[in-house]
Amino acid sequence: MFHDRREAGARLALALERFRTDDVVVLGLPRGGVPVAFEVATALHAPLDVILVRKLGLPFQHELAMGAIGEDGVRVLNDEVCRSAQVTDEEIERVEASERVELTRRATLFRSRVPRLELDGRTALIVDDGIATGSTARAACQVARAHGARRIVLAAPVAPLETERRFAGVVDELVTLDTPSGFLAVGQFYVDFTQVSDDTVLELLERARRATAPAAAGDPDDPPLVSADVEIPSGAVVLHGHLEVPEQPLGLVAFAHGSGSSRHSPRNRYVASVLNEAGIGTLLFDLLTPDEELERANVFDVELLSARLVDATRWARNQVPVTDLPVGYFGASTGAAAALWAAAEPDNDIAAVVSRGGRPDLADRRLGTVHAPTLLIVGGYDDVVLRLNRGAAALLPCEHEVVVVPGATHLFEEPGTLRQAADLAAGWFRRHLGGPALPAQQ
Repeated sequence: MFHDRREAGARLALALERFRTDDVVVLGLPRGGVPVAFEVATALHAPLDVILVRKLGLPFQHELAMGAIGEDGVRVLNDEVCRSAQVTDEEIERVEASERVELTRRATLFRSRVPRLELDGRTALIVDDGIATGSTARAACQVARAHGARRIVLAAPVAPLETERRFAGVVDELVTLDTPSGFLAVGQFYVDFTQVSDDTVLELLERARRATAPAAAGDPDDPPLVSADVEIPSGAVVLHGHLEVPEQPLGLVAFAHGSGSSRHSPRNRYVASVLNEAGIGTLLFDLLTPDEELERANVFDVELLSARLVDATRWARNQVPVTDLPVGYFGASTGAAAALWAAAEPDNDIAAVVSRGGRPDLADRRLGTVHAPTLLIVGGYDDVVLRLNRGAAALLPCEHEVVVVPGATHLFEEPGTLRQAADLAAGWFRRHLGGPALPAQQ
């Protein structure tokens, strides 16, 4: 079960990490597939678009597709179906004319605000909230191919067992998280399967376009939203990161990832997107260079990692979009120890710290001097780490809480658990960065 489309998208993104390339375009199927596709595009830092298609059903059996139509006059016919059903050209024309009315309506609505992205020579990553009969998804794949896509990848959180067989020869690759037996409808696998509106689709498309657009220049007193890859000097090395700043930000949160992870961590990127929606800027960056990561001891060198975090904080405080904003730290696993160690540095002035599945015990020598309000989030099934967090909390002199997310293991992979952790983090940061509390989650 998925809690909602947003959680399904975050989990699907983990399975699609290998598609993080410059030539990928994520395409959501309106309308239910777009919230899922938005999470995938955000995690992969890829452009997002919708693929507008209409299935051409047989005149006397509408569910059976004889073809599909797409934007710019694209029409794809299944000659075998048309021949076996003995459909005439006139019948095809009548069905197409009827379906093109709705296609034109959607194209007029969406394209007036979000121009279509070119697919020629690129990988089309087509995403839906689930695959039932597969007729619409098949049409989308055919239309994407007709628009010049070099490679077609179809992805959905859930699909029937026979989906791979159905799409053999239609897609280059199929990615699903689950293919359960007893598949009746996509909605049975969601707790919240609320209908998605056209306005929601437009909002997500526009947010995605802003997130992947180059940073814009403007009035420094009213800085625009910033979404930019950045380079951060730290001693003799340069660290690579991504800075995301919403309009009128409450503050900035720098992320310290755990061992074996990077700025591309889908989990941290998901949490960052939740913070961005809550009006908080985020800085995700690599604490080590690729060469340094080869030395395993560096991954657990909390003092080195915290020094990099302090350098990144100083760098951020010199950037016009976030100058003078309060700064918080979000740490996962060993990164939580680095965040607490850095927060204890004199004159660093950190407003709040949040740890997710962290190892604060690795910073035990500094815990007694941490004054930033600290939230320790731990999975209910992460027994060893939970004990370590409770022991570390006893050493903290600052305001602190240990919050247990029921049913979660160390990586918060279970349905709804990562979302709960992200919401807890957003609430803690808004409280301590000076913003109003978030409304309670339904």
